[in-house]
Amino acid sequence: MIEIHGRTISQVLDEAVAQFGSDPMLVVPADAARTYDPDGRTISYLEAGQMIGRYAALLQEAGYGYGHRIAVLLENRPENLMIKLAFAKLGISWVPVNPDYRPAEIAYLLQDSDAELAITTPGRLELIQAGIAESGREVPLEIFETDLMSVTAARRPPPIRAPVHGLTEASLLYTSGTTGRPKGCILSQEYELMVGEWYANCGGLATIEERCERIYNPLPLFHLNAGIVSFLGAVLTGNCQIIPERFSRTRWWSEIRENEATIIHYLGVVIPVIMNEPTGPHDRDHKVKFGFGAGLEPSIYGTFEERFGFPLIEGWGMTEMCRILITSEEPRHINTRAMGRPKPGLEVRVVDSDDNDVPTGEPGEMIVRHSAASPRLGAYSGYLNKPDATDEAWRNGWFHTGDTVSQDESGMLYFVDRKKNIIRRSGENIAAAEIEACIQGSDAVAQVAVLAIGDELRDEEVYACIVLADGHEPTEHSARAIFDQSYSQLAYYKPPGWISFVAELPVTGTQKIQKHMIFAKGEDPFARPNTYDFREQKKR
Repeated sequence: MIEIHGRTISQVLDEAVAQFGSDPMLVVPADAARTYDPDGRTISYLEAGQMIGRYAALLQEAGYGYGHRIAVLLENRPENLMIKLAFAKLGISWVPVNPDYRPAEIAYLLQDSDAELAITTPGRLELIQAGIAESGREVPLEIFETDLMSVTAARRPPPIRAPVHGLTEASLLYTSGTTGRPKGCILSQEYELMVGEWYANCGGLATIEERCERIYNPLPLFHLNAGIVSFLGAVLTGNCQIIPERFSRTRWWSEIRENEATIIHYLGVVIPVIMNEPTGPHDRDHKVKFGFGAGLEPSIYGTFEERFGFPLIEGWGMTEMCRILITSEEPRHINTRAMGRPKPGLEVRVVDSDDNDVPTGEPGEMIVRHSAASPRLGAYSGYLNKPDATDEAWRNGWFHTGDTVSQDESGMLYFVDRKKNIIRRSGENIAAAEIEACIQGSDAVAQVAVLAIGDELRDEEVYACIVLADGHEPTEHSARAIFDQSYSQLAYYKPPGWISFVAELPVTGTQKIQKHMIFAKGEDPFARPNTYDFREQKKR
């Protein structure tokens, strides 16, 4: 594996190009319905090096460089990753944009990141333009079709004159926060290389061999998993990443077989969909060694592994911490919500609200660090423009994950619940506070509480309990108006899948809503009167 310590992403990439040359780096599966590369495409390490050099030269000539941030909305095109690596070469920060964002969400991202340029495709041009207009900023816009042919000259301060190094900002990824708007996680070049190295060294049932693996990752490139973790893990080991536009039930197995994938990535919601397909003689007609994912219902493990013939390796990770917990060593405890055991480089404690260790087997918040000597090594560099939130997350020298877990005597950690007010829907983290703020903007709403509700297909769904303002009736028409308003302002997966009108919400003496008291023990939240189901309306 390529050595990363004391090096930049560009230095590592140069060595990968020299070592792996004509080996494939990226594969785009054939898909006639896709607007780009309908016949599929393979990019070798050598070709990638040439593309990255060309993009870097164009950006530098236009005046972009160290210290600048550039927003990129290129979906799952392979050029998204090539442009990211060109940015790393110059010390530019990659700010990927979720293509499901609405203009208001893009406007916030452009304002908060202070992006110097936006790059998008013709199909997303109107969306980006609307976001720029709403942001109130003059952001130059580059339209990407088949290549970066020219780049609009930079209009704002020139780049910093400084060499790129390990702590140079490589990416700014926005992650849902508990107080409303997403927070920008600053990721350094050192962080990104370390997360790739950690992934490549998981070992056990998740052993990755050099120049042997083809990693099928259908997750979006604007997330950490596909855009950084598996991709840089592949680069460090001379392997190949296969990047479809998105997960497709009908193309899943054909793409895996035709592209000879040896490793697959999944979300918990994917596996039940695959299991619902009819069994057949080709269930084991593949080269997959293991699957890597999170959020799988424990009862599914055994039947899936028996049917398809490879293990599913569950793990835990978050944007703020480059290291991953993973259940790659036996015993995996597959009938539980096991997450893995700590190892050198990732220390873990399970604590109460005062950061005191809880007894073995008792639930508590998981807090993590690299080590006592260097607690933040390999972690994110902080939340952009939010130093207080960064300090709060790192109080007492440990990063507070917001996840409630338990730990047995062997050190195995088990997921219990999310302490943070976060809803996990089909792999997307949704801040309840952001949805509440949007719904509260309706004149029809007096009070609102948003919470997670279990969903068989999506893991969790957004459930909104609403007290209507005087003069408004708890009808389906009222619910539809509230849903439509939030749907017009938020990415499609964020609006409430369920809206329930209630006469009042339980509150404390200081009028803080007590969400844990909204439902009585054993109550069916879907059977409440004046409750409306909008799940099927939440579409891209």
